Parts: sequence; structure tokens; C-alpha cells
Amino acid sequence: MPYRAPLESFQLILDQVVGYDAVAATERFAEAGAETVQAVMAEAGRLCEDVLTPTNRVGDQNPAVLENGVVRTPPGFADAYRAIAEGGWVSSSADPEHGGMGLPITLTTAVNEMMSAANMALQTGTLMTQGQIEALENHASDAIKDLYLPKLISGEWSGTMNLTEPQAGSDVGALTTKAEDNGDGTYAITGQKIYITWGDHDMADNVCHLVLARIPGAPAGTKGISLFLVPKFIPDEAGNPGERNGLRVVSLEKKMGTHGCPTCVMSYEGATGWLVGAEQGGIKAMFTMMNNARLGVGAQGVGVAEAATQAAIAWAAERKQGKSSTGTIDGHADVRRMLAEMRAETFTARSIALACAVAIDMQTATGDAEWAARAALLTPIAKAFGTDTGIAVSQLGIQVHGGMGYIEETGAAQFLRDVRVTAIYEGTNGIQAMDLVGRKLADGGEAAFALLDEIEECAESVRHDHPMLAEPVWQAAETLRETTEALVARDPADRQAGAVPFLRAFARVLGGYFHLKAAMARPDGPEARLAAFYITRLLPEHTGLCAQARAKSDTVMALSPEDLAA
Repeated sequence: MPYRAPLESFQLILDQVVGYDAVAATERFAEAGAETVQAVMAEAGRLCEDVLTPTNRVGDQNPAVLENGVVRTPPGFADAYRAIAEGGWVSSSADPEHGGMGLPITLTTAVNEMMSAANMALQTGTLMTQGQIEALENHASDAIKDLYLPKLISGEWSGTMNLTEPQAGSDVGALTTKAEDNGDGTYAITGQKIYITWGDHDMADNVCHLVLARIPGAPAGTKGISLFLVPKFIPDEAGNPGERNGLRVVSLEKKMGTHGCPTCVMSYEGATGWLVGAEQGGIKAMFTMMNNARLGVGAQGVGVAEAATQAAIAWAAERKQGKSSTGTIDGHADVRRMLAEMRAETFTARSIALACAVAIDMQTATGDAEWAARAALLTPIAKAFGTDTGIAVSQLGIQVHGGMGYIEETGAAQFLRDVRVTAIYEGTNGIQAMDLVGRKLADGGEAAFALLDEIEECAESVRHDHPMLAEPVWQAAETLRETTEALVARDPADRQAGAVPFLRAFARVLGGYFHLKAAMARPDGPEARLAAFYITRLLPEHTGLCAQARAKSDTVMALSPEDLAA
């Protein structure tokens, strides 16, 4: 089934749910008003529908390959990438000083979602470049910015991030890649990196790697890590790709999904690199890129969820099995339940991602500390819940398809295979949850309580007109408040066993809030009926999740590895 960009859903959420009007009202983003939003979304939607979607199955069935040291992408990928680049979509939020559109992150997030729905394997490459652009904008020297940013923004060159090593996954501080000073302002980078997304390909003229490495004599652990820009081809005096650098692709990973995306094992053999930011400031600089990518990855999950939902709805409207009110399986109550859950969860995850993006834009435009805290709070929720939703909705999509969902020709299985990795990369969802109960509650829960105040005020204001919807949302927010208070009072190490259910409970309550706002905006529309489904059937899960979050960690840690192996 061809993908259709959900422009109406985006418009409703931006206008009525997440308060995008506040972004457009700032001086920074004054030109990104309603007309611009509609034009941007419509044009990006057409690109996704007409150009990117046809390449999705092609990439799955014709994986990227490494031939004689050259990485070759699937048929049609280069043309699709060229259309992305020529349209300015590689990084629409980049600084206009270097050729970017300067659009709000909110619009880029929406576009990233649509591109992920159309072809997640291809979109992952642009997502990596977006993150590199932001890292360079914030931390690189003017010389590096002037040379690299225009090429990256135009899509002539692409970017990657190199963190992981065979012995250093989430524990980045265990890396062994070294950077030796050449004495001329450059460093010789030596080491091996794994899982490098779009580490090489034939679609751009140069591939620029951001590599974490340790300068000899630097402290052990994360404190001693620096960040380096290491291009595939060293730019010549005119800024064009010149001499081949000392790096190569050792192999491509054979993956469960995203087959069109080359995931590389990279070897750096005295490769020339340039320091980005301060010595031993690598983690700070890399986290700029990773935070950008975390929201982007959450949007990837939402995009695949949307595509899986559309495919399941179309299948259920045609498949005839048994007697039903519609004559097809979408008339059966359980199938209708699954479709409603897919649609409700996708709406929730999309709203959370866009709310996070709005907070980032408001922080950028105003410098307000409260917006910064809101953005920080929502980032791990957007990443974890967005990707969990992509997985769960894709799983339901297979179930709706029945036996044909397990057969590759329908494409239902590809959604699950592609999206599964999103819960792992850019910090596993467990790490996101631990970040939420750790760093994000380090303010005593102030940012969390401010958001809960907003939810309760909204529910209180419409209790009279929408009691069946507003009352459960208010009560859920109050339960989450009590749980947050309990966690804040607890030792941070004791919060971790309940971190994942706490994050999910937070997302559940946010979902109730956003569905309520959509129902208020269109009380006679399908949004109100979907809100009733969510608030009646999905929101109650927060009770059990909060109970899990409040449980002491000893119920988990008392089970020894030997107990579990018995």
C-alpha cells in the first residue's frame, strides 16, 4: 500500500495540541507561520509519497553491499537522496549563514517522521548528517564550519557519528581509539569503530566522520575523550574532495532490518582528523549530536508506526473473513480494537515528539530556562516511547494481517524488522529511562511538576463539558505526581529498577492530555472518539506502571544471576 503523508494530523497537533503558535510568534521564527508550515509540509509530503516510498521495498530486497572496498547502495537510493538534497531537506533547520533554511526543529521533526515512514533506511543517513551539522554549529572552529557546513547542508557531503567499539558500547569511556598530535593542527586517528550508520556509500562526494578518541596521556573514562572530524577525502585548497584519508570499511553488518542502510565496521589507520571543540570535551560535543538524534530517532519510530497503521487499515478494509458488520475484517471487534490502538498510540507518540520539538524551539528562540528544562525532560520520553510505539504498532500490524503478515510479500514484516533497532541506538530505551529518573529529576522534579500542573489545569478547565474524558486525565496526572514525588525522595540508584515503567507511565499520561486537547478542538470529530478509546482503554495502564515505578529495587536485585540461570 502506498504511504500517504498524514498532513491533517500534523496540522491538528501543531495548531491545537502542542502550541506551535508560540514558536511562530517569536522573533527567531516569525517567518515560519501558518503559510510556511503548510507549504513545507505539503512539499515534503509529496517528496515522501512520490519519490521515497517506491524505494522502500527495493532497499529491503536489495541490501547495500561492499564490493572491492566500495559500498554500493540499492537501486534508486542515489536518485532519491539527490531529490532530498536538492529540495533542501537534508537539514532544513540548519543556520542560513551556511545555506540552511533556519526552520524550527518542530518542522524538521515532522518532515523526518514522514521520510522515515517512506523509507527509514534512507532517512537514517540524513538524520546522521543533521546531528553532525548541529554538533559543528555549536562546537567547531570557524574554519571547520566555513568549509564543512555548506557541503553537509547541501547534501554534497554526508556525516556520521563514530562512538561504538567492540568493547565499548553504551560504556563509551572504555574506548581505545587514539588520537596523536601531528604537530600541525591535525591528529592521527587510529582504532576501530563498529555499527557506523551510513559509514560509507556512493550517494555523496565525501563522508565526514565525527570520531571519539583519546589523546595519549588523557584521563581514563569519559572525561578524557575528545572529538575529531575525519573526512573520507581530505579537502584540497579549493575545498573539494582531495587525497583519500587513512580509513576504510572493513565490512558491512548483516542486520535484521534497514537492509538498504550500510552499517559499517570502520578502521582508522593513522587517519588525519581535526579537533572539534576543546581537548577532552568530546562527550559534551557528541551529546549535542546525540540529543538531536534522540528526538530524530523517536520520530523514526512514529513514522514507521504511521506506515504500519496505514497498511493495516487498508488490509483490514479489503480482507474478508467470517461475517462482520462491514463484510471485511475491520468489522470484527478485536480487529477494530487493534486498529484503534495503532492509531491512538501513533497520535500519542507524534504529539510527544512535536511537543519536545516545540520546547527546543522555544528554548532556542527565548533562552528561557523553563523551556530548556521542558525540552530536556521530554527528550528521553520522545525517544523511548516513540520507538517503543513503532515496534508495538508494527507488531500489531502483522497481527491484523494474520498469516499474510508473516509473509514478506505484504511488507508488514519489514516495518517491524526496520524499526526494531530504534529502541537500541542513540542510547537504549533503558538508558533513556535512567536518564529521566536521574538527570531529569535532579531538579527535585521541578520540570516534571510544571508539566503535570499544566495537564491538571487543562483537565480542570474542561471537567464540566467533558467529564468522562477530563476526570480520568486529571486523576492520572495526580497519580503520576505522587509517583514522581516518591522517586524524588528516593536515592537515585534506587530509582533505576522502576525507570522504564516510570517513563512509560509519563508517556501514558501525556497521551491522555494530548488526546483530551484534540477532543476539545474537534468534539464532534473522530479525534473525540479516538480520545475516548485511549482514555478508557489505554490510559488506565498508568496505574500499574506507577506501582512498578514505586516498588523498591530489592525485588529486582535480590534475584542473583545464579537464580535467573537456574
